Amino acid sequence: MLKTTLLASALLAAYLSPVVASAADTSTSFPSESIRFIVPYAPGGTTDLVARTVGKKVSEELGQSVIVENKPGAGGNIGMAQVAQAKPDGYTVGMGAISTNAVNPHLYKEMKFDPTKDFTPIVMLGKSTIVLEVNPSVPVNNLQEFVDYAKQNPGLIYGAAGTGTSMHLAGVLFGQMTDTKLEHVAYKGSAPALTDMLGGQIQVMFDNLPASLPHIKAGKLKALAVAGSKRNPQLPEVPTIAEAGVAGYAVDPWFALYGPAGMSPDVVAKLNQAFGNALESDEVKTVLENAGFSPERSTSEALAQLSDSEYKRWGEIVEAAKLKM
Repeated sequence: MLKTTLLASALLAAYLSPVVASAADTSTSFPSESIRFIVPYAPGGTTDLVARTVGKKVSEELGQSVIVENKPGAGGNIGMAQVAQAKPDGYTVGMGAISTNAVNPHLYKEMKFDPTKDFTPIVMLGKSTIVLEVNPSVPVNNLQEFVDYAKQNPGLIYGAAGTGTSMHLAGVLFGQMTDTKLEHVAYKGSAPALTDMLGGQIQVMFDNLPASLPHIKAGKLKALAVAGSKRNPQLPEVPTIAEAGVAGYAVDPWFALYGPAGMSPDVVAKLNQAFGNALESDEVKTVLENAGFSPERSTSEALAQLSDSEYKRWGEIVEAAKLKM
């Protein structure tokens, strides 16, 4: 009986020890393989630029590839649903935003994720500037002229990078506050919308500045105003919409890194440090700031607080506007 007991104990120890070691080594060995970075919008836009620029630097720091995958559609919901449903081991993360994590849940009747329960906040990546721009064929040169033009042409079409995105809602809020009737056309990202803007298929666009900035500087698009609470250093001569006459108007889009719910705190800490360090590197800051994006790191706790407060704030705005998709 003693021999049997000892044998059983030895077998049990042998069975359990790899499991215990595996659990203990999960965070210390992380990452031991490539990290999948899901961007829920089309290539060529702001989120794509940020993800690829930051991801390259993170790859150098962690010694593993950061593979960016664009999963556009449904205002970012398709891509972020894949993040929410992934294994919470840190090898799948996603680019959440004001739209996917604060606005969309109040717009869509059915969501495949709950941003308040299904994600682990990792780190803030930064903020962008939305620019109101027109094709050069539009006979306006400033915001007041555009408001007059829009009132003379009710139903004027504007493009944005997806339904429910901050760019879409920037247009909705603008219409409400200026009493203009603008019609929204949703694209799967900034790049396809800009193609139509440059080709003259649409005349107006609310877009994140990094994607549009090269075309504005080349004179192919006219920037009338920016939607944020302050001017962007890349377009210092372009006023905010509030400065140009629409008092109280402000939309400041933010972007952040999220993983599935239930991630190990140690893995979250490693990713927070790696992505945060990348954002503060001179190389990354130069690229992003020159493109009109403002890098901004945070603790995971601060991101969780921001996510919660923005979710509540935009819920009130959407409800007041009676918006549903």
